[in-house]
Amino acid sequence: MATRKKSRPDKLFVLDTNVLLHDPTCLFHFAEHDVFIPIITLEELDMHKTGMSEVARNARQTSRFIDEILKSSPARIESGIPLAPASHEQASGRLILQTQAIHSVLPGSMPVGKADNQILGIVMALKELHPDRGVILVSKDINMRIKARALGLDAEDYFNDKVLEDTDLLYSGARELDEAFWERNGREIESWAEHGRNHYRIEGPDVPALYLNQLLWQEGASPLTVRVVAQQGRQATLQTLKDYGHAKNNVFGITARNREQNFALNLLLDPEVDFVSLLGQAGTGKTLLTLAAGLSQVLESKRYNEIIMTRVTIPVGEDIGFLPGTEEEKMAPWMGALEDNLEVLGKSEDDGGDWGRAATGDFLRSRIRVKSLNFMRGRTFQDKFLIIDEAQNLTPKQMKTLITRAGPGTKVVCLGNIAQIDTPYLSEGSSGLTYVVDRFKGWAHGGHITLQRGERSRLADFAADAL
Repeated sequence: MATRKKSRPDKLFVLDTNVLLHDPTCLFHFAEHDVFIPIITLEELDMHKTGMSEVARNARQTSRFIDEILKSSPARIESGIPLAPASHEQASGRLILQTQAIHSVLPGSMPVGKADNQILGIVMALKELHPDRGVILVSKDINMRIKARALGLDAEDYFNDKVLEDTDLLYSGARELDEAFWERNGREIESWAEHGRNHYRIEGPDVPALYLNQLLWQEGASPLTVRVVAQQGRQATLQTLKDYGHAKNNVFGITARNREQNFALNLLLDPEVDFVSLLGQAGTGKTLLTLAAGLSQVLESKRYNEIIMTRVTIPVGEDIGFLPGTEEEKMAPWMGALEDNLEVLGKSEDDGGDWGRAATGDFLRSRIRVKSLNFMRGRTFQDKFLIIDEAQNLTPKQMKTLITRAGPGTKVVCLGNIAQIDTPYLSEGSSGLTYVVDRFKGWAHGGHITLQRGERSRLADFAADAL
């Protein structure tokens, strides 16, 4: 939950099991308010604790936190255990565990044996026992919240894990300049050429709102597209981009088809940018651009020694199953996008027929290793081009685990579409992809761009609009 202003009497938050399975630290995120855990919630935690999945780990961690809280204070469980010692003063409320049977009459249509209904019964009984304070159910289950409201109970989602309340506010990596921008910020402009690029140093009131590696563009009689390469206070340095839309600057046979794609290739091919995130709907070219840039830097400039590609296998973090073969062969069913794009990259005007295409395809595959997310912990990658596909299905914790695998000389690229989240309990606001886009914005060695236009075909474009 978001931190609330102090008010008396304090509220009593009843936690559903799925909140604890999603974020074990949620116990410490309710400020001065009390947290109530029903016995049925502890029973469900016990049922989920076995295994190596993310849910099982969170169940075990929650149990450890509760045990530490109970040990941290001599107070009796019935009166509530202060959360301040175990939370390092982050929370000033109490943890209250159900120690006796609490009965409440639910409508006859709701079966009593169902765990959700038992928790609803407890919330209803606590509301009757404490009419002077707000009793609120916290659940990630939307149907649970609907049932609670139907019974006249207060219910909320768990908001503390959300990076942004409104994903429309998510950093896009690009900004259009208005006509008066240069009047406000370009009165004492300095310009010079360096390494074949034009640079402009500007100063003005709009500069503090700019981010490093942000794309700035302006339409009109003399269109301009630049990147922010330095920013301090009211002064910034802008650099023109290399035009990868021109055939002579093609990247492994691929050219940029729009402004955002050109900016993406500038970031992907810049050795000073260690982390790149690309957001966009299906067909915007995220995977194709990334593979083209990766193969170019592995085979032509030799900046990296190989490409490593990984993605979440749904269900997230679970075993990849009893598919026969090696790790890469087991991952093959999940890597259809890789094969599709390699077919495009392997084509050329003079490809030597079927034998030539087959040989080229095999050669490209030899420089790309497909790894499972499950075996990433504890590894360190040096001089690799690491691609994390379908990153919207990762939690912030999983994203941290992956990105911290990067050793010297490694570039990490995250691809995804936050409108296509398949993981339970993750939303657009709490996805690991949203998390890294927000936390990396403005870092000198990180860049982000949201790809807006689909570039597949007129059929795909019409279908995206009409269906």
